[in-house]
Amino acid sequence: MNLKQLEYFVAIAEERQITAAARRLNISQPPLSYELRQLESELGVTLVVRGPRQARLTEAGRLLYQRATKILAMTAAARREVESVGSGMTGALSLGVCPDCAGLVPAARLRELRDRFPEVSVEVSEDSTSEVLELLEGGIVDVAVVRTPFHDEQVDCRYLQQEPMIAAGIPSLFPAGTADSAILPLRALEQSPLILYRRFEKLLLEAFAKEGVSPQIFCLADDARTALMWAEAELGVAIVPQSAYRIMPHHKIIFAELCEPALRTRLAAISKKGASLSWPAQKFLEIFASVE
Repeated sequence: MNLKQLEYFVAIAEERQITAAARRLNISQPPLSYELRQLESELGVTLVVRGPRQARLTEAGRLLYQRATKILAMTAAARREVESVGSGMTGALSLGVCPDCAGLVPAARLRELRDRFPEVSVEVSEDSTSEVLELLEGGIVDVAVVRTPFHDEQVDCRYLQQEPMIAAGIPSLFPAGTADSAILPLRALEQSPLILYRRFEKLLLEAFAKEGVSPQIFCLADDARTALMWAEAELGVAIVPQSAYRIMPHHKIIFAELCEPALRTRLAAISKKGASLSWPAQKFLEIFASVE
């Protein structure tokens, strides 16, 4: 099993068709099919079930796809790191970002990095907090930007200031007279259908319980952007970090800051504890901590 075979296999898995994968790789179909057969023969399993219109992964194929994408990403990261040694003020920053951090991360910090070091490029991997932490542990990204809470025992952290959680929805789902950017207690949402960002479900349920409130949970969303889109569609009141509100435009909804001290989070730029960081990663971390 070699990197070329893994690259070919990933193309087949993602294109779901041998012909389309060959076109993506800019090769003819016979050598692609040959390499797939060789890989299956070496591993002793069927990885792809070939149909008339679509190639479907077997269970073994799905497992190999998960591993292969990480292996190829780690290979690319190693190549970047080696190429950047001694290259001075050039190189690539491999950055892992959680979706609900996007409202803050690209702005002042990356703009400052771009302006001061125009030869540095940035490669962003966006995923859930657990997946981004896994990318960092595996060396696929140099630095990750995540939101509290997370396990910080194995990482070095640089934190930004705290920010509140907000409730966002159409005005009619808030208590009468609630103005945009108002400050509300959690109890004020007792009668509202709620769209919770799943990552904060436990934190929010504990806060409701402390207030003696039984929330009306309409939906649990895996992404703050989805929660806000559903709020914009008038399906309920989304509870998300305040900075997530900046990610997308809003036309129908208002937001209110939740005043409970327990409902506060902050962003952190993290790196593996004791890791030897690339020059672009070092500069990003310096800027992250200094730019407001």
